[in-house]
Amino acid sequence: MDILSIKQRFGIIGNSSMLDRAIDIARQVAATDITVLVSGESGTGKEFFPKIIHQLSPRKHGPYIAVNCGAIPEGTIDSELFGHEKGSFTGAHEARKGYFEVVDGGTIFLDEVSELPLGTQVRLLRVLESGEFIRVGSSKVLKTNVRVVGATNINIQDAIANNKFRQDLYYRLSTVPIMVPALRERKEDIYLLFRKFASDSAEKYRMPTIQLNEEAQEILKNYRWPGNIRQLKNLTEQISIIEKSRLIDAPTLIKYMPQSQMNDLPVLYKGDDTAKFNERELLYKVLFDMKKDMNDLKQLVMNLMHNDEDAGCSNLGETSHLIKRLYKDFETEKDPSIIVPHANNQFHEPDPIQEPEEVEENLSLQKKEIDFIKRALSKYEGKRKDAAHELGISERTLYRKIKEYEID
Repeated sequence: MDILSIKQRFGIIGNSSMLDRAIDIARQVAATDITVLVSGESGTGKEFFPKIIHQLSPRKHGPYIAVNCGAIPEGTIDSELFGHEKGSFTGAHEARKGYFEVVDGGTIFLDEVSELPLGTQVRLLRVLESGEFIRVGSSKVLKTNVRVVGATNINIQDAIANNKFRQDLYYRLSTVPIMVPALRERKEDIYLLFRKFASDSAEKYRMPTIQLNEEAQEILKNYRWPGNIRQLKNLTEQISIIEKSRLIDAPTLIKYMPQSQMNDLPVLYKGDDTAKFNERELLYKVLFDMKKDMNDLKQLVMNLMHNDEDAGCSNLGETSHLIKRLYKDFETEKDPSIIVPHANNQFHEPDPIQEPEEVEENLSLQKKEIDFIKRALSKYEGKRKDAAHELGISERTLYRKIKEYEID
């Protein structure tokens, strides 16, 4: 039987290559008794694949049963799967056959197999390896000939790493793995499925079929669909029942979609963000320190202006060169936030500072700078913090200048 015939027989809709690949693997493995593990997100239609495998296998005339392992309480799961003897536990008024005994010669589908308790996993591993099991409360070994197909919507490797699933059972179950693609990986199939669900809803509730305009179709395709096909079906039924208009536009469609999933962005890795957080925190600290240094520089400009006026200095160019010397690590002449006054006390943005040509001027400015620092240190008896505050610079800058000029 070809893939198209299988889709028609089991009501599978879609033309995705990933979907066709999964169906093809199920078709090829059906003729054998190999154990199969079907993986995929919740709502992707994993339950179709055990049916395909069973119906295309030599066991198709035997029994088939689907067991939701996550829905059975841990205290009774062993009894449900392997049976129990009378009086083996409270409430066991008579002996009972388990699923592995009832489905002998057929296929058993263990949905959400990753939810099985570790003790039950040991029993299941024995069945898969030897076909043997023991009822709860019995010592008699029974045999069964059952084809097992498991399914899970979680990453089994993570469960193994967290000691919630046995590694040996995983390798025994996943002899042939089948991966069912998520709906967001089958964008070409989304609108096909919508039309199918819209048609079914119209027939079920006896009303005209809803349709989407082009813009709404694009939104439908770009939505992440965390609930996959199940979510798409529920959304289609909601719109069919609630909306009076049969032509659905984008704003109407958006009302039925959670805003947190409106864009087709990849899910962030939920790893350890400590290193990234520390790096970001360090970057913020550097930026704040730079801002503080710039503020210190502005304060220094004003202090130097006042000091020059008190000393009767009229050459503001000298002050500008001194500022550059003090902050040679920063290109302060390019900072538009630094404002210096003209002789008429009007403030404006400074012209680009030119490098001085006379060596004598540099020497006199350096001498003046050293003098300022010595006077401040002398005033506060060598206390650098107070001296730096007096000079209008940071203590770090003052320390650097003391070291550079070898000031005692």
